[in-house]
Amino acid sequence: MNQELPVRHRRSWAEPYKIKMVELLKNTTQEERLRAIEMAGYNTFLLRSEDVYIDLLTDSGTSAMSDVQWSGMMLGDEAYSGSANFYHLEENVRKYYGYPHVIPTHQGRGAEHLISKILIKTGDVVPGNMYFTTTRLHQELAGGTFEDVIVEEAHDPMSQAPFKGNVDIQKLENLIARVGASKIPYITIGATVNMAGGQPISMANMREVRNVAQRNGIRIILDATRAIENAFFIQQREEGYANKPVADILFEMCSLSDGATMSGKKDLLVNIGGFLAMRDEWIYNEALSLVVVYEGMHTYGGLAGRDMEAMARGIIEAVQDNHIRARVGQVEYLGHKLQEWGIPIVEPIGGHAVYLDAKRFLPHLKQNEYPAQMLAAQLYIEGGIRSMERGIVSAGRDQLTGEERHPRLELVRLTIPRRVYTQAHLDVTAEVIASLYDRRSEIPGLEMTYEPRYLRFFQARFKPKAN
Repeated sequence: MNQELPVRHRRSWAEPYKIKMVELLKNTTQEERLRAIEMAGYNTFLLRSEDVYIDLLTDSGTSAMSDVQWSGMMLGDEAYSGSANFYHLEENVRKYYGYPHVIPTHQGRGAEHLISKILIKTGDVVPGNMYFTTTRLHQELAGGTFEDVIVEEAHDPMSQAPFKGNVDIQKLENLIARVGASKIPYITIGATVNMAGGQPISMANMREVRNVAQRNGIRIILDATRAIENAFFIQQREEGYANKPVADILFEMCSLSDGATMSGKKDLLVNIGGFLAMRDEWIYNEALSLVVVYEGMHTYGGLAGRDMEAMARGIIEAVQDNHIRARVGQVEYLGHKLQEWGIPIVEPIGGHAVYLDAKRFLPHLKQNEYPAQMLAAQLYIEGGIRSMERGIVSAGRDQLTGEERHPRLELVRLTIPRRVYTQAHLDVTAEVIASLYDRRSEIPGLEMTYEPRYLRFFQARFKPKAN
């Protein structure tokens, strides 16, 4: 018979590292923060980092590198061609991801650009398990159209489905029947799915997608940016994987795809860098030709040798079970605290961020009053915490009609950088959110005053609506 252990006998997890250097932070007053957000047009991307206390804007390039990675930076081979660091990176991508061909890029969107330009023709359709902003834009600029084939549970922030990143196989097969396999250059699979709240795809579902793709002669391109986090969720949630190392699960996931785009700035613990990896030699040769036009030589691809070395070493650290357990554990710690206080978030808790459900947090605001954008701004004003909108602003406009897209999810992403903040920082974050939740009915909506042509969430400006 299982008995609940007394509190004094329970074992908490702790970060598998110790702090060797610190960066001092600046505290600001609420009046100073109000002036700063007004100058930034109520867009947290336009705030100066020196005015931010706890920065949860993104986990992209914001991780703390290890002493092993920093020592590797001193071993940078800055040769224009044939850098030794490239070959170390190539070796580790082959070992842990399994792709034979690797081309470094300055970051993930460099890889997205290359694969879109190589494979997409005007009129093509690219299905995927929910859009990501830069991925979809590159596909559209290449002449394609993105088609969402994710399961319905992904659009429900309260659904407890363990794999809300799964592809709806019937949706995928219906799309293939409607447009024809020849019009589908590849299926894009995000692991995990950022816009759904950091939700994973199961191995079983990936196998189903692979079977459909092979029957129809369609490639699969994996967005492997946070695939290590996805592998951890498979280990924790999927039958048959509990005793498998995350590194082995990652390799198996990648074996079900034909190639991958990678932003090393996330999983791989570096401040800059990415790569395009593939099995197909024809794609590889095409990418070799294009990378020198848009990025740099194929053995550096827009990166210094030292950056490639840091990424090569980051791969080894990132696939360690104790690292990823602590990384996801920090996210779960913040999420569970908010759940205990009744604050609406996307469930289950994702791997890289906690997502506030702005529709339930600010039910008095209409979606075209940009509730998630305003909630992110208010978190900064309240406590100096920078987060970001993932809703109608990020969704942008339909490329044909010009009308605003209205996604079913209207979220604020609280992204936890890897190995950067302590549990105390997360406690402060939760307390600030709770304080804001207590006065949520007082928060007005926004109107947009400036809208850039592409990826508007980065540079759009707003002002509060008059009551």
